[in-house]
Amino acid sequence: MLEEWRLYWAAGWSNLLVLARSEYTRNFKCPYNFLGFASYGYGLKAAVRAVQIDEHDHPRRILRIQALKGNSMNLKLNRLCLSLSVVVALAGCALVPYQGAEKDKTYRLTVLHTNDHHGRYWKNSDGEYGMAARKTLVDEIRREVAANGGQSLLLDGGDVNTGVPESDMQDAVPDFKGMNMLGYQAMAVGNHEFDKPLSVLKMQRDLAQFPMLSANIYQNGRRMFDSHKVFDLGGLKVAVMGLTTEDTRKLAHPDNVGQLEFRGAVAEAKKLVPELRSKADVVIAATHMGHYEDGRHGTQAEGDVEMARAVPGIDLVVGGHTQNPVCMKAENVLDQAYVPGAPCQPDRQNGAWIVQAHEWGKYVGRADFEYRNGEFKLVKYALIPVNLKKQVKAADGKTTFVNYTSEIAENKDMLTLLTPFQQVGQEKLGVQVGFTEARLEGGRDIVRSKLTNLGVLIGRAMMEKTKADFALLNSGGVRDSIAAGKVTYKDVLKVQPFGNTVCTVGLSGKELMDYLAVAAKMTPGSGAFPQFAGIEMEIAGGVVSNVKIRGVALDPAKAYSMTLNNFTAAGGDGYPRVSDKPSFVNTGFVDADVLRAYLAANSPLKAAEYEPGTAVVRR
Repeated sequence: MLEEWRLYWAAGWSNLLVLARSEYTRNFKCPYNFLGFASYGYGLKAAVRAVQIDEHDHPRRILRIQALKGNSMNLKLNRLCLSLSVVVALAGCALVPYQGAEKDKTYRLTVLHTNDHHGRYWKNSDGEYGMAARKTLVDEIRREVAANGGQSLLLDGGDVNTGVPESDMQDAVPDFKGMNMLGYQAMAVGNHEFDKPLSVLKMQRDLAQFPMLSANIYQNGRRMFDSHKVFDLGGLKVAVMGLTTEDTRKLAHPDNVGQLEFRGAVAEAKKLVPELRSKADVVIAATHMGHYEDGRHGTQAEGDVEMARAVPGIDLVVGGHTQNPVCMKAENVLDQAYVPGAPCQPDRQNGAWIVQAHEWGKYVGRADFEYRNGEFKLVKYALIPVNLKKQVKAADGKTTFVNYTSEIAENKDMLTLLTPFQQVGQEKLGVQVGFTEARLEGGRDIVRSKLTNLGVLIGRAMMEKTKADFALLNSGGVRDSIAAGKVTYKDVLKVQPFGNTVCTVGLSGKELMDYLAVAAKMTPGSGAFPQFAGIEMEIAGGVVSNVKIRGVALDPAKAYSMTLNNFTAAGGDGYPRVSDKPSFVNTGFVDADVLRAYLAANSPLKAAEYEPGTAVVRR
């Protein structure tokens, strides 16, 4: 028996040395001299029976330790050796918790961040942003930081998916490959990561060489993603946790998220932060929740400000979702007119800095920190424009575009990686489908707060295709404007990239009034804000009155046909679900194809004919 234990011990110690170098033990500064503990055979047997890592706390490292059963000789050698080494290592870790960074030493950490990439792996037609220029910038900053003895961490606030046809039609493969080359170290899971079936998301997770983090998305009662990752950056332990807006359940298509649970992000953070503080010097939240000025989030889920106020112990929030540069004019006052290249003061709530870098890779956020004896101090912050340009009028009256800041060259290796993807997209999308005499407005800041000519145009296209009485469209389904001049298929897909289908439903006048009462309460600025065509009404304090359909007053007893997309029909954006009504019909026509056909049939388009005017009056 003694000889057998010696044999087990020799192999077990070998396994222990391997385990001691693993991710788990690195997170705890475990000592290697556990021989004293392990030398007690029967005590070790008892410890083996007792030790079991909690799967909630350690979802990626669930270790179920099998109890040794008396003097049984049937256990395989390698199984017992592994059990011994795990027990010894974990016992040492439990006895010696993480003690913190070295005393009286100053650590320098630079956090680089982006968010809401939305498929913009390639520069736009004016030469703005794009991953090739972003790589040049990130590489330069990393070299500078390393030369000064610091460490860097590159994070993203989510929504890699959806926005540019070249990316959408290739399931964001070029974008994730570009992120790998850029060396991203973690990202938050955004709501648009669920725009396509979960099989596509799985492919993207497998492709990404960095963790996609979210602590509050559950599948079958367990977290779907890693909740956090701890980085050892030159001896400074930095924990990064991920959080996703719980509005995803209504923002994504129900078919993609119906089996998932989006728990309250603030509640999950409250549970997770104390654990992270016990194993790291710095706690960062990479979130896709949104920054709402002074926490005024309206009908939308709580965002970064509300979370920081409610959850002590967070040092930095790297955010996304609202797609705005978080630059403050004063405490709780956002600078709504921020100019690229100007100084940017991040928000601060309850000791946590909150940053967001607008959208599309237009900026790389740079936060330089120093950590010393428990104090995490922001030394400098900047939003660095990536070849953003402004219009300048020359003496001859002609308009030209000039950079706000110095031009950033494109990285050749990144161009080599991405060019084949861009060529595939361009070949398919460059076909002209129509012409408009003036701009059709679909800009996010406008279409989500008032009716626009593009909203009316899309609604009329849906009405013509379905012969419905009127149309309703959630403004979150309008993703871009269409410039004056020729309109290509790419332009259409930039406006409607989701591949939603056009549907109809029959409602009585009374049912319609109930539906409109919900639509009227959708918060301006949110993707739920409605665009209409073929209907008139007045809205005062969220109350709807004086409704007319095709110019005739609404009759509560009469039946009306409404056209909308399948996302809204299924209850997306918080609208009443109508897809289960007997009168509901999913035509199967893709919204972008319906718009494309309408443009082709009605070009050259007179944009003035689609101005909403006073059809919907809000008081």
